[in-house]
Amino acid sequence: MSGLQAIRYSRGKLEVLDQLRLPHEHHYDEVSTSEEAFDSIKSMRVRGAPAIAIVAALGHGVELHNGSCKVSTTDETISYIDSRLDYLKLSRPTAVDLTNAITHLKTTVRTVDVLGKENDAAGRDAIIYAYIAAAEEIFRKDTETNLLIGGYGSKWLLENAPTKSADGKVSVLTHCNTGSLATSGHGTALGIIRSLHSAGHLYHAFCTETRPYNQGSRLTAFELVYENIPSTLITDSMAGALFATKKAENNLAAVIVGADRVVRNGDTANKVGTYTLAVLAKYHGLKFIVAAPTTSIDLQTETGAGIKIEERKPEELTQISGAVVGKDGKVDVSRTERVATAHQAIHVWNPAFDVTPAELIDAVVTERGVVVKGADGSFDFKGVMPERWAQVVGL
Repeated sequence: MSGLQAIRYSRGKLEVLDQLRLPHEHHYDEVSTSEEAFDSIKSMRVRGAPAIAIVAALGHGVELHNGSCKVSTTDETISYIDSRLDYLKLSRPTAVDLTNAITHLKTTVRTVDVLGKENDAAGRDAIIYAYIAAAEEIFRKDTETNLLIGGYGSKWLLENAPTKSADGKVSVLTHCNTGSLATSGHGTALGIIRSLHSAGHLYHAFCTETRPYNQGSRLTAFELVYENIPSTLITDSMAGALFATKKAENNLAAVIVGADRVVRNGDTANKVGTYTLAVLAKYHGLKFIVAAPTTSIDLQTETGAGIKIEERKPEELTQISGAVVGKDGKVDVSRTERVATAHQAIHVWNPAFDVTPAELIDAVVTERGVVVKGADGSFDFKGVMPERWAQVVGL
């Protein structure tokens, strides 16, 4: 598993890697309140659906551990926790992992046995302890989940790849960042790539720049180089040319992406540009794989039409920040400048995500196995999450 850590945690202390400073600078922000967790998520110093949920859950856990809850009764304690979690939910509304984590934590604090302790500190402390333990379990379980996704996804691709080298290797393209920097470790889509590489089955990994926030060039390229994985960076608009001219010589077999939200029929919200890649993959005969933990699957929303898409500020498209390159060609990490890349009066539309229709997706890889489309062209997640399916869908 990768040695990179986006999140460092011990009880009472949370540190989050500031991903806006990568790839040139490693800096951890200490997060000790819900406000600091909210700002870290909203500003995209931390991003990736699993990591967002972890930082929100642990951020509130740290402030609870440090005595932020001043109420005395158990009902007031639950109300306080609810209010903080509701606030944190607003930081990135599209990422369903955050919603699912909040729902789980709210359920947890309501199932604590506080009989006879409703009006004293013992009952309050029992609820707080239960919350912190549940938040820590979300963090621990994510790494286990990612390793399983990597194993299932690499096996499925090797069994279903449209092309392979003579020695059984494949190349893939990925979009945005779905690795250790987006999770507690290993990653989802990038986790599959890591698993292919560690088993000797990866020929080459291509990553997109991922405009406008450049998560691919800043973060995924950084992870790939850090891990010594053979890799090449392209702009988002080069994918079609890559598939058309380099597929055969590189044994390009698949596009592998993560997901911020997969709804009941398999429609998937992910970083804007994913939909384009799915159309191109279909035309050029590549497999299109979504890597998503079951926490990213939203059974309550039936189709992609029900997904709320976050729109971000225009300056993300018209301006850019980066370390200064000196006249000698060397990067000076001590100097950062912000420059305009477009006329500042131009109107901007900047959706953070798009929705890829289920019909363009070949497989959704979860920690409980791989789900493929049925005869009707949609996905049935009942087999990988039967309890939640029964609760939500009831069939």
